[in-house]
Amino acid sequence: MDINDSEAESAGPIELVTDLLEIAAQCAASNLLDFAAQLAGLAEDLKALAARPIEPTPTSAEPDPF
Repeated sequence: MDINDSEAESAGPIELVTDLLEIAAQCAASNLLDFAAQLAGLAEDLKALAARPIEPTPTSAEPDPF
């Protein structure tokens, strides 16, 4: 048994719940930071696309035989 196991056994349910809540909060914060970074990257991509001029696609007067 390592020291963490003995600490967990001696800790009451309040301490265990508090630890779990802290771990959940850290995971949520990490996930939010990852999501924010992805959104920032998407915003940069959209900004780059918006800066490009829209070029019309050439169309032929004749219908495509296929």
